Amino acid sequence: MINKNNGQVITTVQESIQQSLQDIITTPIGSRVMRRSYGSLIFELLDQPINDVLVLKCYSAIYTAVSTWEQRINISQITVYSVAGSGLVFDIEGVFKTSGQAMNLRIPLNMGAKA
Repeated sequence: MINKNNGQVITTVQESIQQSLQDIITTPIGSRVMRRSYGSLIFELLDQPINDVLVLKCYSAIYTAVSTWEQRINISQITVYSVAGSGLVFDIEGVFKTSGQAMNLRIPLNMGAKA
């Protein structure tokens, strides 16, 4: 697998899963021609005030998309790592199904309005 940002070969499973989660979460449902159901509902949450309700909706959108499209991990916890300006950074803790290795992946999202 190739890193989409720099063209280098991805050498670890964690890097591969990190890139996969970033792609799944930031792809709007309906935007892929041959896979209309691929992606997440995060884009429906853009431009909403950042508050507890939005965070809960993000947890649900992330969990649903990742558990549907990334079969290599089981998610154990999703938390907000930080709120900076108009963005949220989520930590996704999970377990790699094949080896049982725990992983912590950080996903930054630009969300929109700040309450």
